[in-house]
Amino acid sequence: MKKYFAELVGTFILVLFGCGTAVVAGDKVGIIGIAFAFGFALIAAAYGIGPISGCHINPAVSLGVWSAGRMKIKDMLGYWVGQFIGGILGAWVLSVLISGVGGGYSIGASGLGQNGWGAGYQGEYNMLSAIVFEFVATLIFVIVILGSTQKSAPAGFAGLAIGITLVAIHIFGIHVTGVSVNPARSLGPALFVGGKALAQVWLFLLVPSIAGLAAGLLFRTRALEAD
Repeated sequence: MKKYFAELVGTFILVLFGCGTAVVAGDKVGIIGIAFAFGFALIAAAYGIGPISGCHINPAVSLGVWSAGRMKIKDMLGYWVGQFIGGILGAWVLSVLISGVGGGYSIGASGLGQNGWGAGYQGEYNMLSAIVFEFVATLIFVIVILGSTQKSAPAGFAGLAIGITLVAIHIFGIHVTGVSVNPARSLGPALFVGGKALAQVWLFLLVPSIAGLAAGLLFRTRALEAD
């Protein structure tokens, strides 16, 4: 249970500080600032809870670790429960915090850092672009995670490499989908925003999961596993 609770805490940190920066300070810090908020939050969580759970804080990552043969399915499901609860709690705390802004705040109108695509969202990229970006970005992200945590990788640097990769992914993709690469990060805000965000969340639950599974298989088949 300690591992599952650690995943809850780590996912809470990622959603609160990543989405929180987008909502509270996005107009001040821009894409670069939001990207670094997500990356730094992940790095902080990695060194904070990594010794307990490995700091997946992402159901797609846990699926990749399982498909790579490094995790039992029972633990993967426990990680998922912790991750989704953490993502929902992070979005809830952010919704309470932002409601206190002067003049009020409409979550339905202004959002909560949710992911999406199409008319009225960021660069208005279509669904195909959203699918391609989320698949490729998640595949690369999970490859970096599995590669930097394999036995032959240098010890102590995985958290930094993974966080930097998440920063790069956000700089590239915020205008496409807002960047999910993480079903738990997407579900939390979508539940509170509702409407179009909730109607589109299926893509951010499904596509990153498929990509995580594919990345894991590349290591299970030793296509990318170090000898």
